[in-house]
Amino acid sequence: MKTLYIECNMGAAGDMLTAALLELFPEDERKNIVKELNEIGIPGVKFETESSVKCGITGTHMMVTVGGKEESEEMYDHHHEHEHEHHNHEHEHTHHHSGISDVKSIIGSLKLPTTVKLNANAVYQLIAEAESHAHNMPVSDIHFHEVGSLDAIADVVAVCYLLKKLDAGKIIVSPVHVGSGQVKCAHGILPVPAPATAYILKDAPIYGGKIKGELCTPTGAALLKYFADSFGEMPVMKVSAIGYGMGKKDFEAANCVRVILGETESGASSDSKPDTCQTVSDGYKPGSKSPVVVELNFNVDDMTGEQIGFATERIFDAGAFEVFTVPVMMKKSRPGHLIKVLCDESHREKILEAIFKHTTTIGIREVLCSRYILDRKITEVSTKYGNIHKKEVSGYGTKRAKYEYEDLAKIAREQNLSIDEIKKDLAP
Repeated sequence: MKTLYIECNMGAAGDMLTAALLELFPEDERKNIVKELNEIGIPGVKFETESSVKCGITGTHMMVTVGGKEESEEMYDHHHEHEHEHHNHEHEHTHHHSGISDVKSIIGSLKLPTTVKLNANAVYQLIAEAESHAHNMPVSDIHFHEVGSLDAIADVVAVCYLLKKLDAGKIIVSPVHVGSGQVKCAHGILPVPAPATAYILKDAPIYGGKIKGELCTPTGAALLKYFADSFGEMPVMKVSAIGYGMGKKDFEAANCVRVILGETESGASSDSKPDTCQTVSDGYKPGSKSPVVVELNFNVDDMTGEQIGFATERIFDAGAFEVFTVPVMMKKSRPGHLIKVLCDESHREKILEAIFKHTTTIGIREVLCSRYILDRKITEVSTKYGNIHKKEVSGYGTKRAKYEYEDLAKIAREQNLSIDEIKKDLAP
């Protein structure tokens, strides 16, 4: 499997990740890729690369300028205009602010594939939610420094764009060095990692170390958290390319992000699960790199219930993970059905064929959207009724579990009990 390993021994920031990923491409392609980034259409933004040497290691530093000025990628809300001094940027800010909707509007206007836009929006949403939690205010009230936002948008979009071009099947991230000590802001001094960074990297392995300063920025943290399939040590892999993305500051250790691209054996994982636990998938793996869900919609007014039922089965067989109908009133006051199909992009063509073959529609509408789901696993629990499968879900601050209906129904029939009686008996 094509695997990307991201080594964060000196933390991570958006520009460092961009530079490191760029180095994975053949040298003769890099200028053209930078040209593509500059043609995306971020207002006033220009990408430029320069060679950089840290502790004897040569890599690439990515300069992102806004109106000819190199700005900070940090986020600001309207109560706390944080002036973080991190290891990539140190700059004073005096411009006004813009909200998350403005940022998403800018991303939506860019000349990018839909997948890249959705990924970039999702990364920004992670940052906004972290700031919201840190300052105890709604996400809608979180504001970003205007020019700093453009700089951060450039970093986020560039990383999303390069990762799509690389098309790795798996991304593994090392434990993240976040730095230590304190960081100055406009209204006081914050601990390192900054509250937003710490919140984003919750549940990820991080460490402080002896180096004083902010090594991992909120933008870098969000990119790592969003794209990582797992965190851990580098797996056994046949390496094909290595990239070094350099920060601006100098430390006793090389201030860089290193990325390693290679092939691992299919099925190899740094975070294998025990045999008693089975991960459940319905077409979209939690935490995967592509949040794109394809929604296919079409209307019919000349199919019987039996025909719709059969077509639904065939569409499921083609790879859909959701098919449902909504009663609608159509032309000439005819009652009909709006049929919605959810699938991932890899099953689109096969599902389109099934829809046209098994329904009477002559046109299908497509919408690409993001999908947020909880992590799920199924365990087998030993009870006085025998082994019963239990589904556990978690994420977004929620955790719950329930027994599989089919198992409960089987026991209810065999024991001549109601399902509610069995649930009460099994309750802790």
